[in-house]
Amino acid sequence: MKFGLRLRGGLLATLIMFGAPVIAPVGAVFVSSSALAQTVQSISVQGNRRVEVETIRSYFKPGPGGRLDQGAIDDGLKALIETGLFQDVRINRGPGGGIIVSVVENPVIGRIAFEGNKKIKDEQLTAEVQSKARGTFSRAMVQSDTLRIAEIYRRSGRYDVHVTPEIIEQPNNRVDLIFTVEEGAKTGVKSIEFVGNNAYSSYRLRDVIKTRETNLLSFLGSGDVYDPDRVEADRDLIRRFYLKHGFADVQVVAALTEYDPEKKGFNVTFKIEEGVQYRVGAVDFRSSIPNFDPTTMRAYSRVNVGSLYNVEAVEKSVEEMQIEASRRGYAFAVVRPGGDRNFEAHTVSVVFNIDEGPRTYVERINLRGNTRTRDYVIRREFDISEGDAYNRALVDRAERRLKNLDYFKSVKITTEPGSSSDRVILIVDMEEKSTGDFSVSGGYSTTDGALAEVSISERNLLGRGLFAKASVTYGQYARGYSLSFVEPYLLDYRVALGLDLYQRQQLSNSYISYGTKTLGFSPRLGFSLREDLALQLRYSIYQQEITLPSTLANCNNVLGSSAFNPSPAFVNANGGVPDLTSTNGLGCYFDGEASLPVRKELAGGKTLTSALGYTLTYNTLDNNKNPTDGLLIDFRQDFAGVGGDVSYLKTAADGKYYAPLVSDIVGLVHLQGGVLTKISKDLRMLDQFQMGPNLVRGFAPNGIGPRDLNPFGTQDALGGTKYWGASFELQMPFWFLPKEVGLKGAVYADAGGLYDYKGPTSWTATNEVNVPGCIPSTVNPPSAGTCTGLVYDDSKVIRSSVGVGLIWQSPFGPLRFDYAVPLSKGRYDRTQEFRFGGGTTF
Repeated sequence: MKFGLRLRGGLLATLIMFGAPVIAPVGAVFVSSSALAQTVQSISVQGNRRVEVETIRSYFKPGPGGRLDQGAIDDGLKALIETGLFQDVRINRGPGGGIIVSVVENPVIGRIAFEGNKKIKDEQLTAEVQSKARGTFSRAMVQSDTLRIAEIYRRSGRYDVHVTPEIIEQPNNRVDLIFTVEEGAKTGVKSIEFVGNNAYSSYRLRDVIKTRETNLLSFLGSGDVYDPDRVEADRDLIRRFYLKHGFADVQVVAALTEYDPEKKGFNVTFKIEEGVQYRVGAVDFRSSIPNFDPTTMRAYSRVNVGSLYNVEAVEKSVEEMQIEASRRGYAFAVVRPGGDRNFEAHTVSVVFNIDEGPRTYVERINLRGNTRTRDYVIRREFDISEGDAYNRALVDRAERRLKNLDYFKSVKITTEPGSSSDRVILIVDMEEKSTGDFSVSGGYSTTDGALAEVSISERNLLGRGLFAKASVTYGQYARGYSLSFVEPYLLDYRVALGLDLYQRQQLSNSYISYGTKTLGFSPRLGFSLREDLALQLRYSIYQQEITLPSTLANCNNVLGSSAFNPSPAFVNANGGVPDLTSTNGLGCYFDGEASLPVRKELAGGKTLTSALGYTLTYNTLDNNKNPTDGLLIDFRQDFAGVGGDVSYLKTAADGKYYAPLVSDIVGLVHLQGGVLTKISKDLRMLDQFQMGPNLVRGFAPNGIGPRDLNPFGTQDALGGTKYWGASFELQMPFWFLPKEVGLKGAVYADAGGLYDYKGPTSWTATNEVNVPGCIPSTVNPPSAGTCTGLVYDDSKVIRSSVGVGLIWQSPFGPLRFDYAVPLSKGRYDRTQEFRFGGGTTF
C-alpha cells in the first residue's frame, strides 16, 4: 500500500511551469498547467466503492469562470489525501479536456483486538487508540496507536514493552487489526542518589521527594515506577525544601536518569548546588501608596529577625499583607518582597514593598473539567468574584484551597485577556478523581485486642462538597458503629458543621472488671481562624451505663450485725491492707467483688451527660503523618451540666514540639496535663481521668493512679482529677535499611502523675431503695446504713520510665512497638513493659 502526498502543491507546479526536470512520485500523473488551465468539461471518478462521486468532486473547486487551474487541482489532491479515506489518489488527463480522479479506498476496520495484555485492560487500551472498529484503516494511524500503547505501558513502569500491529485482510475490503503486546517486566527506580548535598543527607532528601526506590513492598504502591514528570516535580520539591531552610542560593542543577540493563531499572541522580544558609538580618516595610502606613503590615509578617530565611514564610507574609491591604480599601495594592544578601554575614535583609498595581478587574471565572462537582462548590473557595479587583494573592489562595479539597487530581488557575485591557478572565482547569472510599480494616493492640472495621465514606457527596461516613467496628473487647456527616460551608459561610451519631461498647478485660455501653450524639462547628489556628465548638449528649457480671456485685458486706466500714486505723493495724477474710464475715470477697464506685454506678443505671465544649488547635507541623519539624498544641475544655445527670468542668492541654537535630534524628518534646473540677453534683468514677501508657509508657492501661485496695476484690483503677505528663523522645532512621521500608527507631524517657480521686467513697442504702450489689443483711432488717467504704491509694508518686520503640510506616498502616521499663511507680500500679498497636485498610 502507498502513502503520502502524490503531489507537493505549489512547489511542483512552479517547477513544471518553469520547465525544471522533476521526478514524480510513483503513481502520480501530471499534466501541464496550460492544459489544465482550460475549462474542464467534466471530472470523472474511478475506483470508489464507499465514497460518493459527488463527495470526491467537491474537493475540486473551480476558480472564476468555472476554470480549473493547476492550483485548484493541487489543492483538491491534497485535500483528498488528508481525509485518510484513500490509500492512493491519481489524477490523469481525460478525453475532451476533462480529468480523471482514480482512487484506491482504505479498508474498513472490522474489529480491533489486543493480545498479551494482562496488566492493562482492553477497555483502557481501546479508549486510548485512535483506530476504531467500523472506522477507516490508516497505516499512519496504526503506527501512532502502536507508539501510544507503548507509552501507556511506560507510564505504568514497563519500559521493556513491545507492541506489534497485525493486519488481517477480510473480504469486502475489510481488515481486522490485532495489537500483540509483550509487556515485559516492571521497570522501576533501582537507586536514587544525590550529589552536592552537604547540609542534608541523602536519607533525609529521599523523604522530600515522591519517587521511591524499588523494594520488597513496592507492589503495594507505584512510587517506585519511573515517571519523568514525577522526577521533574521532585526537582522543585528539593528546591523548595532548601529554600524553606535558609538556602537562598540553592539550585537543583539536573535530574539525571539512566537505564541500567543489568538491573533492568533506572538510576536517578539529583545534582544540587546548596550554597550557604542565610538568616534574616532585617525586616523593613515600604510603601509608595499615599496615606498608607507600611509599618502597620508588621503584624502580618511571618518573617522574624534572626530566624532562618524561609521562602514559604515570605510568600505567606505577602499573601496576608496583600489581603489585608485589600480589606482596607486598597484593592489594587501589590506587595513585592525584596532581599539584599550579605554574603559575608550570611544574612538576608527582607523588604516588603507595597505599591499600587495595575487597575485590573476580574471579568469572568471559567471552570473547566468539573463534570461531577457543582460549580458553586468550586466558586466558594474563591475570596474573589466577577467584577472584583484582580488580586493574585487571592487567586493563589483559591488554587491552594481547591487542591486541599482532595476532589481533583490536578488544579491550575491561569489568566486570559478580557474584553478590554483592564479585564482578565480566570480559567480554572481541573481533573476530577474518585472521592469515595470503601475499606475493611483490621488490627490488633495490647489494649483492645483484635479489631475489625468496615467503613464507607464519600468526601464529595452528590458533587456538593459534603462528607459522609458510616462505619461498623467489631473486636475482641470493643464494638460499635458510627455515622458522621460534615457540611463544610454552613449557610455559605466558611464554617463547618459536623454531626456524629455513635454507639460504643467496651467489654471487660484484663485491665478493667466492668464493661460500658455508650450511645451519643454530637453536633460541632469548626472555624479556621488562620492557616495554623483552628477552633471547634461542640455539644455532646450521651447515655452511658456500666455492665458487670452478677458475681462481682453480690455481697452485702457486713461484719456481724452491723455494716462494715474499714477505717484508716483498721487498715493501718493490718499493715496497710484490710484483713477482709472469711473469718470476719466477709468471705463473699473471695469471688472477686467489684469496687464500690463500680457497683454504685451499676446501681444508678443509665446516666445522661450533656456537655458544651471547645478545642483550640495550633498546628505548624511540616507533615501531619510523619512530622519532623513544627508545633502542635491542643487546648480543650468541656462543661457538663447543661441538663443531664452529671456536672463538671474538664480542662486538658496537649503539646508536641518536633525539631530536626543531627544526622536525620528528630527530637520530640511532649507535654500534657488536665484538671477535672466539680461544679454542683458529685463526680462519678467514669468522669475521672484514666491513665496508663498514654501518659507514661511501661504501665498497663488504667495502670496508673488511685486504686481500690481491697485485696479480694477486682482492685479497679479509680482514676483522678489531675494529671500531668512529660516525655522526651529521639526518633532516628535505620540508615542501613532502604528509606522506602519506612522503619525508624525511638528512644524515650517519660514521667507523669495521676492523683486526687474525687469520686464516691461510700454508699448509703435506704428502706425505699433496694440497691443492687449492696443487699441488706438477713440478720439486720433493711435500714439506713452504709455499705463497705472505699479504701484506696492516692499517693502523689511520680511515675517514670525509659524505653525504646520501633515505628513502622508500613503499607498496612502505621505500626508501633514499644518496650519500656518503669523507673519509679506507685505501690499498687500495674506495669506492662511491652506494647503494640496498629491497623490497616485493605
